[in-house]
Amino acid sequence: MKKILILGGGTAGTIMLNKLCNILDMKEWQVTLVDKNETHYYQPGFLFIPFGMYSKKDVIKPKRDFFPSSANIIISEIEKIEPDKNRVILKNNVLLSYDFLIIATGSQIKPEETEGLKGSLWYKNVFDFYTIEGAVALSSFFKQWKGGNLVINLIEMPIKCPVAPLEFAFLADWYFTERGIRDKVKIDFVTPLPGAFTKPIASSVLGDLLSKKNINLISEFNTGSVDNDSKELVSWDEKRIPFDVLVTVPTNMGDEVIQKSGMGDELNFVPTNRKTLQSLNFNNVFVIGDATDVSTSKAGSVAHFQSEILTENILAAIEDREMIAEFDGHANCFIESGFGKGILIDFNYDTEPLPGKFPLPGIGPFSLLQETKMNHYGKIMFRWMYWNFLLKGLELPIESQMSMAGKRL
Repeated sequence: MKKILILGGGTAGTIMLNKLCNILDMKEWQVTLVDKNETHYYQPGFLFIPFGMYSKKDVIKPKRDFFPSSANIIISEIEKIEPDKNRVILKNNVLLSYDFLIIATGSQIKPEETEGLKGSLWYKNVFDFYTIEGAVALSSFFKQWKGGNLVINLIEMPIKCPVAPLEFAFLADWYFTERGIRDKVKIDFVTPLPGAFTKPIASSVLGDLLSKKNINLISEFNTGSVDNDSKELVSWDEKRIPFDVLVTVPTNMGDEVIQKSGMGDELNFVPTNRKTLQSLNFNNVFVIGDATDVSTSKAGSVAHFQSEILTENILAAIEDREMIAEFDGHANCFIESGFGKGILIDFNYDTEPLPGKFPLPGIGPFSLLQETKMNHYGKIMFRWMYWNFLLKGLELPIESQMSMAGKRL
């Protein structure tokens, strides 16, 4: 029996498990997934927890609810990948061989990479919202906070869901307005980027929205450390920004097993063919989702679009055919902007977010690069789509390849 091994049971790994188990002859193939824990987190929902919109129970479900019965599931930490031997070593020294390997180990925040970030103020006045622990702790803090300097800071790129820090700033403006203390809260959005976002047109639109909401954009700030004694964010060139509460997006890195296995770059992301999603170094290894080093957003929508391409290419590899399916970098993101409104962006490797209607030209119902109530509903609706369609590898009404239909140049 031939073997496909998937490392990681998050969004990308779960989608691929479902797709492959539905397509392959399970009498000929054994599909195994390895993950270190049993709980699946709806990570886009972490954003809403600090503002009381979601609770912890709204964003967690058992992973096994989404695994097909025909799959072989192993709950274990991974010690090392040995791609030259076509095998993986688990923590308990169990050896798993494979014919094809799919790396879907994701990415994690690494606050310890920045001096002082995980210091004496950690989860007291300094928080993340990219973990369930950080989001819940920040929720408790905000409930009793009376105001002051709120600093939202990106340490460095790339990060999971690049629009999430902007969404946090917009929701903070709404939340403190609702509480009647917005005039007592100064919000600074501090980024190493030259503007609010990575793409020029979207950066201009989102930067204008920050300004309208009286959120101070501080660009090209390269964070070097956090001074816990003076409560200041310090750049490498010694610029200082005081805070009463710091909401940080720490350095994002790939899983440590990638480093142990000698398969990653300096941030533990796996060098990957940006079109075929095949490893650049090993022909029978493929990479998907946040684990790749490809130059597109690390987001759930991207994992879904990639899964369509990767499924076709794995089938081609199995049948010793040329891999002709190509991922174009397609990303599709709803941006929650507060007060019951949202923005939608749709882009790929070559085309930045543009205005227009989506998905139907002239009709929508969603508007691109425009703040609307319908976009907010799309954001909220996505959680249901995630649990019921996306994770199960089912078809969504959005093509994996980005379309220019409805977009205005």
